[in-house]
Amino acid sequence: MNRKIVHLALVVNDYDEAIKFYIEKLDFILIEDSTLSATKRWVVISPQKNSSCTILLAKAVNEEQKSRIGNQTGGRVFLFLETDNFQRDYERFRENGINFIREPSKESYGIVAVFEDLYGNLWDLIQYNN
Repeated sequence: MNRKIVHLALVVNDYDEAIKFYIEKLDFILIEDSTLSATKRWVVISPQKNSSCTILLAKAVNEEQKSRIGNQTGGRVFLFLETDNFQRDYERFRENGINFIREPSKESYGIVAVFEDLYGNLWDLIQYNN
């Protein structure tokens, strides 16, 4: 059996503000932006072109969904962004105004820092030891 997770849905307030943040602040790539209806789009982003797992930006459409924006995991780190050069990406993100809520620390598995996206979702920026 060959299966894999290909998309993770991230509930957002607005498609365009989310695209702008991820493209301009985190250097992600816009993979697809297709209109499905007058109110719904299929928006897929990724940290690089050939990622096997991408993020689907899903605009909240009701109060229950809106209540989850920025807190899809109850305050825990939600997404883990692996890098091959922690210092480069950490400095670039800081220059782009990314708020780090936990500064870099060396752990047994590598270097990690926690940052938040435009809605407050928590992410690990991580470079694993080789």
